[in-house]
Amino acid sequence: MDEKTLAPVLEAIVSYIDEGVIIADPLGNVIYQNPSVIELFGMGNEPVTRLRDISSFNLQKAILRAAIDAGEMDAAGRPTGQFVRFEHKVDVNGSLRYLQFHCGLINTNTKNERLRLIMVRDKTDQRRLEAVFDPSLQDMSTNDPRMLEIFDRIQQIAPTNASILLQGESGTGKTQLARMTHRFSHRSHMPFVEVNCAAIPESLIESELFGHVKGAFTGASQERTGRFQSAHKGTLFLDEITEMPFNLQAKLLRAVQDQEFEMVGSDETVKVDVRIISASNRNLKDMVNSGEFRADLFYRLAVIPLTIPSLRNRPGDIPVLIDHFCDLLSKRGYNTNNLECSNDAMRMMMDYPWPGNVRELENAVEHGVICSTGDQVDVESLPQDIREYNHAEFIEHQHKAAPERREGDKIRGSIIAALEQCHGNKAQAAQLLGIDRSTLWRRMQKHNIS
Repeated sequence: MDEKTLAPVLEAIVSYIDEGVIIADPLGNVIYQNPSVIELFGMGNEPVTRLRDISSFNLQKAILRAAIDAGEMDAAGRPTGQFVRFEHKVDVNGSLRYLQFHCGLINTNTKNERLRLIMVRDKTDQRRLEAVFDPSLQDMSTNDPRMLEIFDRIQQIAPTNASILLQGESGTGKTQLARMTHRFSHRSHMPFVEVNCAAIPESLIESELFGHVKGAFTGASQERTGRFQSAHKGTLFLDEITEMPFNLQAKLLRAVQDQEFEMVGSDETVKVDVRIISASNRNLKDMVNSGEFRADLFYRLAVIPLTIPSLRNRPGDIPVLIDHFCDLLSKRGYNTNNLECSNDAMRMMMDYPWPGNVRELENAVEHGVICSTGDQVDVESLPQDIREYNHAEFIEHQHKAAPERREGDKIRGSIIAALEQCHGNKAQAAQLLGIDRSTLWRRMQKHNIS
C-alpha cells in the first residue's frame, strides 16, 4: 500500500480515537484536528485555524513555556522540537477539565518541512480520583464533582494573598475548607486564627479583633493584643461575618484593605500582614442589597467567593462521609471495624434532608455506632429526628395514596358486580358499565380480576 492510499486510512483511524490529535505548521496554523479535539475543548462545530485560538488559553504559548521548563532549547534559545509533556486546566463550558498535552516536531518527506504534532488526553477523572485519596485533604471526604472543583480551586488560590469568602449553610464544612486553604498556602507555618463573630458580644468584638491598651475602658487593666495581631504573617478566619456590627465594618474594611488599624483607646497605627478568609451561612450579597452590610467591605472580602453545596444536594457523599466518620470514631476508640449499616437505616439516612448538613451527619453516625446492636446499625440505632422524619414521610405518602386506593376499590367493585350480574359475560358486562370490551379487559388486568 503506497502513501497516497495509506493516508486516508490513517486519517479514518485517527478520527475514531478518544485522544485528541492536532497537526500544525511551525507558525501555529492548524492543518488537521480530529473530532476528539472539538469534544475535549468544547468548541462546538467550529474548527480552529490557529493554536493560540484554541479554547480559553493560548496553546502555542503554553507549548513554548513547557519547552522552556523542560530545557528543550537550542543555543539560540529556540525550542528544539523534542517531545514534551505537560498538563493544563481548561475551562470547558463552565466546568474545569484537566488536559494532558504531548507535543513535538515531526519530519515530513516534503520540502524538509517539520510539523508540530500535539496529542491531547483528558485526565479529569484521574485527577479527581487522586483528590479523593490525597492525604492533604484528609479532613474532607467527597466524590461530588462540585466539591472536587472547590478543592481544586482552593489549591489554586491558596498560594495567593487574595481574600476568600466561603458561603453555605451551617455544617457544610466552611471551617475545614478555611483550614485547608491555610495549609496549602505559603503562610502554613504561621498562625491560623479563628474568630466566630456570632459568639462575641457586640460590645467586645472591636477589642477582640483589634486589641486594646491599658485603661481604654472600665476593666482594661492591661494592654491586650487583638486577633489581627495574633494572625500577623498568617491567616485570620472570620466565621459568621454577617454578625459583624455595622458600625465596625468601616474599621474592618480599613484593616483588610490597608492592613493597618488602631487598638481601642490608642491613636497609634498598627501594621500587620494578614490573609483574610471569611464565612457566612447567609447570602452576603442580599444583605448588601438590603443595606445590612457594607458593599465596599463585601467586595473586599469576596475577591474569591466560593459557595459550598448543602449535603442534601449531594446525597452521593452520604455513604462516603459515613465511612469517613466511622474511621475517625475507630481512632477515638470505638469498635467500628466489623460494623455494618442495615439497608433500611441507610435508606433513611439517604432520604433525610440533613438541615445540619455534614455536622449533623457526623453526630448521627456517632449516635448510630453507640446505639448499634451487635455489629449492625439498624433503624432503631438512628437519632429520633431521622426516624420521625421518615415516619412522617410514610404517613404523608399513605395519606396521599388513600384517595387513589378508594377510587380503585370502587372501580374494582363495579366490575365484579357487573360480571356477576352478566354471569361472567364480558361483552354484556362492558355494555352494562358503558365501556368497550378492550377498556374492560385493561381494567380487569389492572385490578387483578380474573
